Parts: sequence; structure tokens; C-alpha cells
Amino acid sequence: MGKRERDILRALVQDYIQTGEPVASQPLLARHDLTWSPATIRNVMADLEALGFLAKPHASSGRVPTERGYRLFVDTLVHVRPPPPAERERIEKLAHEAAQDLDATLGGTVQLLHSLSHHAGVVTTPRPVTDPIRQLEFVQLRENRVLVVFVSDAGLVTNKVLVLEQPMTAAELERAQNYLNEQLRRGPVEELRQRILAEMREDQSALQALVEKALRLAEQAFGPGEAAGVRVEGEESFLEAPEFADVQKARALLRAFAEKDRILRVLDRVVQAREVRIFIGAESEFAQVPDVSVVAAPYGRGDKVLGTLAVIGPTRMNYARVIPLVDLTAREISRALTADD
Repeated sequence: MGKRERDILRALVQDYIQTGEPVASQPLLARHDLTWSPATIRNVMADLEALGFLAKPHASSGRVPTERGYRLFVDTLVHVRPPPPAERERIEKLAHEAAQDLDATLGGTVQLLHSLSHHAGVVTTPRPVTDPIRQLEFVQLRENRVLVVFVSDAGLVTNKVLVLEQPMTAAELERAQNYLNEQLRRGPVEELRQRILAEMREDQSALQALVEKALRLAEQAFGPGEAAGVRVEGEESFLEAPEFADVQKARALLRAFAEKDRILRVLDRVVQAREVRIFIGAESEFAQVPDVSVVAAPYGRGDKVLGTLAVIGPTRMNYARVIPLVDLTAREISRALTADD
């Protein structure tokens, strides 16, 4: 593809992102510094359509980018620009808080990504395998219910409610908590049960009753759960895009957001790539819902990836703005977490 074709495709995609209307040759010529005649531009647009980069919604309409056209634009034609100073300051302030409270920072991240992009902000929380539990606390509730508060190695705070078969006093819970925290310091959660059973075989003293209760608590607390969490803010912003004015299409999209496993599958591919990834249309797990793109980047501590943050919006999103926004947010959070070490 020559310079003329690239310049015309770039101009057309930029116009369509801004207006949402099919683009014709005369308005394209009027809005951009193009040196070719309207006839030449029409011929180039026809060639780009034949190559699959553009399409005509109607026989007499202008043209719109296809997924292939967006892909070429994103990969080779888009001119990204850094976030303005005011937005950079907001991102840096948010990242600075990550070292103190990662849980709150991740909640703030989805809100900030939504606020700055006007699309859906998404973040996945660290998986236990990459961010192990370093400490827990038991809080006694009513009717044999106990709240377990977990603190991960990265500082992420989560909780879980247990229903005990046999009641335990506050003193017993505290002793079990201290015992399990000592075990967590000795090795990974995956080996916790084996270590406790080994101690029970070696120690037949009065402490065995406490260890047995601690084991039952641990088995409930560290039982099956979500491998990773997904937080989303602003999915309703799609309803403002004309592409989703169709009620059935909008419902299908909102159902896709409700299926967190679908989001995890696409964002897991970003973890493996360890860099900013852009998924356009059918490339993402939102393939059943057309006209959706995902811009995502991993965040972590040192060389360890903890999770992914992303902006999900219409394929007609402003990539020049969204790509550096997502990239900078991920890099600043990673820098803050690494500096904390």
C-alpha cells in the first residue's frame, strides 16, 4: 500500500471515529490536507473497499472502516499522543496509592479509565498463584458465621464468610488465626494442609484440638473460589453509541459484560503477551457482539504480572487517545508496586 492509500485510509478512519457517519470523498477532501482530486480519492476508496479495508453500508452511501481497516490503522497508521498533563497527574496520583492500598487503587483504576476514556474501564485482580495470601484475620459474626479477611502479598484485601459446623469462641478463633498466619509465613498456601497434618501426626498434645480446628477453618477459607476477580465500570456508556441503538444488540452486549469468564479469557491473552494488546471486533471474546474493541495492558510487580487493566469500547473508539491512556496507567501502577519492594 502506497502513501496515498495510507493517507486516505487514515483520514477516513479518523473522520468515522469522530462522526460515526459513512465518509464520502468530498467531505474527506474538505476536512483534511489531501492533495488529490475527488475522483482520485473515490478511486482509492474503491480500491480499499475491494481489498477489504472499507465497506459501504448502503449502495449510495459513503464508506466505513471494516475490522481489517481498523487493524491496519491501529498497527501502522495511528498517531498516538501522550495524555495531557492534567490526566497524567491523575494517573500518577492513583498509582502512588497502589503501594498503600492495592485493593482501593484497582477500584479507582476502573473509575478513572471510564472517566478519561468515556468507555468501560476493566481491571482483573491478581490470581492466587501470582499473588499469594500472606496474612488472614478471623472476625466473629452471628450464628456460627465467621468473616475471613485475606491480605495478599501485593496488599490486595479480600474477604469470605464461613459457616462453621461447630461454634468457636473468640479466643479459639484468635489462636487459630495466629497459628495459620505462622504457617503462611513458613510456606505457600498450596502446602498448608500437608504441613498441618504433619504437625498433627508429630504432636499428640493438648494443642492437637486447636490444630484440628485450624485445619477445618483453613479448608473452608482456602476452598474453591474465583481464580481472579473482574471489576467493570461504565459498561452502560455503550448505550450512548449509535452502533448500539438496537435493543437486541445492546442486551447482548450487557450480557457479555455480566459473564466475567468471557472478559477473563480475553484479558488472559494480555498477561501472556506482557504488553499492550488491541483486540478489534471478532478478535476478542466479544465476537458474538460486533463493533467492540478492547485495549488492554498488564500490570505487575517487577517481572511478575499480577493482572490486566483495559478499556472496552466501540470499534469506533479514539485509539490515538485510549492506547497511551491504558499503557501509561498500567506502567505507573507497576512502577509504584515495584518501588514499594
